[in-house]
Amino acid sequence: MSNADIISKKRVIIELTLVIRKIFSEPEICATALKIAAKHSNATNAHQLIAEELSATTNIRIPVEHSEADTLFLDLLIDMEKDASALY
Repeated sequence: MSNADIISKKRVIIELTLVIRKIFSEPEICATALKIAAKHSNATNAHQLIAEELSATTNIRIPVEHSEADTLFLDLLIDMEKDASALY
């Protein structure tokens, strides 16, 4: 793994850590994020729709150009929503 790859992965971890801290400091964000994911997870542009609504309704800001960490977070939300839906 190159030095640039290591630096990139470190940046992703730091970015995800910041989002997780926000969620732990404001637990209602988790419920809101899952509701938003449920609403948009089947759309072809689910990442964009979820990111826009999350940014508009919470203190989580996801830019239009998604970073690797943003994409991982959005994928995780969609997976969690699908897991929750499968239980019912």
